[in-house]
Amino acid sequence: MNVRVLLCVVVFLFIVWLVLRLIRTARYSLRDKVVLITGGSRGLGLVLARQICAAGGKVALIARDAEELGRAKADLAQRGGAPNAFAVQCDLLDTEQIRSAVRQIIDHFGKMDILINCAGIIEVGPLEHMAREDFDRAMRLHFWAPFELISQIVPEMRTWGGGRIVNISSIGGKVAVPHLAPYSASKFALTGFSDAIRAELARDNIHVTTVAPGMMRTGSHVNAKFKGKHDAEFGWFAASAGAPLISMNADRAARKILAACRRGQPSLTLTFAARTAIFGNALFPNLTGYWMKIVNRFLPGAGNDEGNELRAGSQLHRLPPWWLTRLADRATTKNNEERGQSL
Repeated sequence: MNVRVLLCVVVFLFIVWLVLRLIRTARYSLRDKVVLITGGSRGLGLVLARQICAAGGKVALIARDAEELGRAKADLAQRGGAPNAFAVQCDLLDTEQIRSAVRQIIDHFGKMDILINCAGIIEVGPLEHMAREDFDRAMRLHFWAPFELISQIVPEMRTWGGGRIVNISSIGGKVAVPHLAPYSASKFALTGFSDAIRAELARDNIHVTTVAPGMMRTGSHVNAKFKGKHDAEFGWFAASAGAPLISMNADRAARKILAACRRGQPSLTLTFAARTAIFGNALFPNLTGYWMKIVNRFLPGAGNDEGNELRAGSQLHRLPPWWLTRLADRATTKNNEERGQSL
């Protein structure tokens, strides 16, 4: 009898939690909201922009490549989102360009309701080939650019009575991954910063959500950068990015991110594999450390001097069979990631 009562209580509490969750989501509509998305010209950023426009929101896209921005605007126009889309060419490694872009967007829309820090770079390769410049570049884009944007936008949000900030970190910002040292270090910094400001900004009705995605099928593997044994590094990374059991469809990921943003949810981890890794690392850090050592033994070793050169995935030979990367390659074309044909 006690077991049945306990089970009923658990079910009741779950239903209450689910109802409250749906209410919090419904209370904050994206219609007419102004959303700034960094890295919005391709990949996850573009997928988020599509869904926001479809919900009646307005998007400001920030990216460095003018051609990519043009294609992104054309993509949104085909879906009926052109009147609500505004693109600003901006190098996020340049503080002055960030400040100018924020001012242009506010002047254009008159306000800003949501900031989504989505821009990122991935550099893959052994530590032997990673230089200080690689770490510096990752920190400037993944940490200092969001820091500058938040510093510029929070005072504006305060005058408008609140807002939402979504920082797209990574599983690599919770559990360090071999051959991704600059990426992991910078994403750890973003995760810490995002979690640290959450409580302080809440009193201003500014809700901060830290997102830790696992592998997502955005198609970005062709734009990732590789060092060391380039083809081999690209091979394992591309195969992982398209694996259906450990990666998530970008459209589904975007829906979950926007729902968490609307709820003001503090944290969101995407993919079962990512949640398992974070849970395991929290409970069994030594075991996780030993496991990462084993994983590293199966990754490519250091290369020759040519391995110090940074090369994009689109420039490299494909070692895995086509069926291993099929889902990721399909996302490459769909999400404006395609720059050139891989060999």
